[in-house]
Amino acid sequence: MDPFRFCLMLSFYMKFGSSVFSSNAPQAPAPIPNEKLVVLTVATKETDGFQRFMQTASYFNYTVKVLGMGEMWKGGDVGRSIGGGQKVRLLKEAMESLAAQEDLVVLFVDSYDLIFAGGPEEILKKFQQANHKVLFAAEGVIWPDKRLADKYPLVRSGKRYLNSGGIIGYAPYVNRLVSQWDLHDNDDDQLFYTKIYLDPLKREFLNMTLDHKCQIFQNLNGAVDEVLLKFGTDRVRVRNTAYNSLPVVVHGNGNTKMYLNYLGNYVPNAWNYEHGCSHCDDDLLDLSQLHEYPDVLVGVFIEQPTPFLPEFFQRLLTLDYPKDKLKLFVHNNEVYHEKHIQRFWEENRDVFKSFKVVGPEENLSQGEARNMGMDLCRNDASCGYYFSLDSDVMLTNRQTLKLLIEQNRKVIGPLVTRHGKLWSNFWGALSLDGYYARSEDYVDIVQRKRVGVWNIPFMAHIYLIKGTVLRNELKERNHFVLEKLDPDMALCRNSREMTSHREKDSPSPESFHMLRSPKGVFMYITNRHEFGRLISTANYNVSRYNNDLWQIFENPADWKEKYIHPNYTQIFTENQLEEPCPDVFWFPVLSEKACDEIVEEMEHYGLWSGGKHEDKRIAGGYETVPTDDIHMKQIGFDKEWLHFLREFISPVTLKVFSGYYTKGYALMNFVVKYTPNRQAFLRPHHDSSTFTINIALNNKNTDFQGGGCRFHRYNCSIESPRKGWSFMHPGRLTHLHEGLPTTNGTRYIAVSFVDP
Repeated sequence: MDPFRFCLMLSFYMKFGSSVFSSNAPQAPAPIPNEKLVVLTVATKETDGFQRFMQTASYFNYTVKVLGMGEMWKGGDVGRSIGGGQKVRLLKEAMESLAAQEDLVVLFVDSYDLIFAGGPEEILKKFQQANHKVLFAAEGVIWPDKRLADKYPLVRSGKRYLNSGGIIGYAPYVNRLVSQWDLHDNDDDQLFYTKIYLDPLKREFLNMTLDHKCQIFQNLNGAVDEVLLKFGTDRVRVRNTAYNSLPVVVHGNGNTKMYLNYLGNYVPNAWNYEHGCSHCDDDLLDLSQLHEYPDVLVGVFIEQPTPFLPEFFQRLLTLDYPKDKLKLFVHNNEVYHEKHIQRFWEENRDVFKSFKVVGPEENLSQGEARNMGMDLCRNDASCGYYFSLDSDVMLTNRQTLKLLIEQNRKVIGPLVTRHGKLWSNFWGALSLDGYYARSEDYVDIVQRKRVGVWNIPFMAHIYLIKGTVLRNELKERNHFVLEKLDPDMALCRNSREMTSHREKDSPSPESFHMLRSPKGVFMYITNRHEFGRLISTANYNVSRYNNDLWQIFENPADWKEKYIHPNYTQIFTENQLEEPCPDVFWFPVLSEKACDEIVEEMEHYGLWSGGKHEDKRIAGGYETVPTDDIHMKQIGFDKEWLHFLREFISPVTLKVFSGYYTKGYALMNFVVKYTPNRQAFLRPHHDSSTFTINIALNNKNTDFQGGGCRFHRYNCSIESPRKGWSFMHPGRLTHLHEGLPTTNGTRYIAVSFVDP
């Protein structure tokens, strides 16, 4: 500015004062009071999505008026085709009584697939800043008529196309907008609004615009990559990274409803880092207040050869739930497992309220079998819950069933995972073709870094469904059969998506497509407790006598639980370790079950060596001190046994032979059989090992008499071996030893010459 002009302005200011300037300055409009905002929505049924919408509205104290509740939906299948005109008709009717209130702001939104992320004050402020009378949501995908794309006004930045899932405007203008509706309920609402918006005269007359940069409305269709969660201290927001905006209304339109479910696990206050899960204790069912526990139908599905099945049934039996309230339905598709089921049925058929078994002779597909189990609950009015349980689920929490019932959800499953892996019974997201995709929070949920109850798109293996849900929302049959999907995927899709059915008052077959009812049953997974694990059924070979013995690699946790002595860990925690002779250590290592099955496996194989010096199984073909034995290699168990040595013997070695680090390797691993009639004893000898382990596989005085081991250098004998306990002693130099005579019965020991 030149000096002359500056001086002139300064003198003018001094003469007339600042009032001249301030009087002409534009005044900011007064904020619109929250009570001047009314929210209208359409919902014909109280679905899970609608209840979530109302929860978020309640959190922010929105005043919501619901239109159409209880009416038959005739607006078409808006998720897959055109429709939704019924919403415009209902809004038109509602606006007749509101149109005269010029200062009233109307927010009209969908409800089944929408949540609030901010409150009325924020939305009104942003509406005022838009400086229009009517504001529509915007999106980057045009629907339903792509031919109209070129008619849209150009925008420099932001979403170009109208979306009808969100409208905000002054009541008189919204009324003028919807009063033009004269179409049918199944005509398309978005096309109706689009044609008005694309007419320049009507757009100007109604003072309409779009929320191009998602200040208020965030449509997720075509914009998932733009959206991130923004965690705050009290609540969580959705942030649009493309426009750096914090939308107030989040709409899961199109095929983004599952992503909205993911966002809804956090927004606005469902879970955050500060407080964890805020809604996990909402609407809990207090079982202690019930007059009696509800009946539960437990559907057990054995669809492939499964390791540790007897243990599975024992865990089912120990569930902390009244057995007279449990009905058991078992579908077994494997002939191999008939012996296990028969044994369990004979021992427990009177324990449960009812016990029904369908075997492989029925030749049912997996989907048919699962439909049958679900129908048993659906058709029984007394069935309170249906608890589906696959045989590859090892429940370690006896309270599982009670904990799931207490959570009071329509469909809920406990988190179970493969031991030491991220493989679980749920998916956090789906790919576009409906298969697995990893959600951002999947790993944290599996590892229980985020604990709560999570709305998820897919679950399998184990879940609980309310009986009333099976008789209402999921009353249609055949949920486990859909296109080319496997049964679990079919169930989940049928549950979370809309389900076609004809209402009892359906006027005609021609209107069938109009009576599509939005189900949207939410499925939840809870990781609030440790529930159990998934067993791997891959590579399970059922050709052996005791097949579970070979599961040390595939299912190490279950193998350890079944085959390692229950007091093994006390070696390290309570020093449960004995030294009956110098440098001879004695400790528990194998369970009785392991001992029995190893003996059974050897006897089933049957080719004992006979204690001969000539032995083609070893290098050189000659054994100096032969025993009557079978090598682990002969039964294909050598690599499993070596792994057992590394996992369970090596740690003991480090404890008792301080400073020695074993390789945990042995060339000679075998089971010896001592009997008075074949080989009763073993002469004094040294072992070709750095150290030797000798595990007793059966009981003295019960299975045999005599036996034991004498160490010559110390004149020390151990004559009372304990089943499942192992001796560990040096091999080559110091511990010359002999096997004492077995005088009666048969004695079995497992021997390894470690670090030869």
